[in-house]
Amino acid sequence: MWQIYDELIDLVAPEAVVDDCLVGLHWTLVRVGTGVGTAMTVAEGAHELRLAGTIRGMRARELAERVKSWNLCEASIGLATINAALNTPERVGALLGQPITRQTRVNAFTALRSQLQGRKVAVIGHFPGLEELRDTCQLSILERRPGPGDLPDPACEYILPDQDYVFITGTTLTNKTLPRLLELSRRAFVVLVGPSTPLSPVLFRHGIHMLAGTVVIDPGAVWRAAQEGGILQIFDSGGQMVTLTAAKAGVNRATIR
Repeated sequence: MWQIYDELIDLVAPEAVVDDCLVGLHWTLVRVGTGVGTAMTVAEGAHELRLAGTIRGMRARELAERVKSWNLCEASIGLATINAALNTPERVGALLGQPITRQTRVNAFTALRSQLQGRKVAVIGHFPGLEELRDTCQLSILERRPGPGDLPDPACEYILPDQDYVFITGTTLTNKTLPRLLELSRRAFVVLVGPSTPLSPVLFRHGIHMLAGTVVIDPGAVWRAAQEGGILQIFDSGGQMVTLTAAKAGVNRATIR
């Protein structure tokens, strides 16, 4: 069950050191060198954050290992550390074969909208703007805290095996539900989506077909937006949406690290 986590952790350079950390109201940020990683702050069942006051100066790989913690706030920090190492403009630009600023700024739902026409589509996590898809496809939204029209997350056991497309929030890495969700979605085209998503081709080996994450191109502006409690403001303040497929990155899903 931990394989997907261990493969991501192993990609964090053992000599890298954490320069700073911010646990914001909505987003957790970690800075490692020139890279800033984002992850949604998950405070469910929050426990004391014993790392507080010791994070700056830690080895980045050691902090990244906390993504496996059952203290979900601590796990958010671990995931943000992984993203600080992997979701850098230089690394992602190399995967894309061009600077990320040349990529069209559209989210994964917009990018795939024409393919979703008339299909069965499930989304794990109630992302903004999903209501616009209801006229396009047979849409099911699963949420841990369901709102009107949403299904509770246990419905995934019944819904996901029958879907054509499944969009899964990257926060499922933090709450440890991703491995099971991928098992249930084996017949679907799977997109891991949201600012918590690591943009690493290793994920293509685990049944994921597209990654839709965030690269921080203006660290100061994103840091301030998260520090001041912003949610969508990080995208207006230097967070670049990026989509990545194995084909786009020119990689072999079976062999690439």
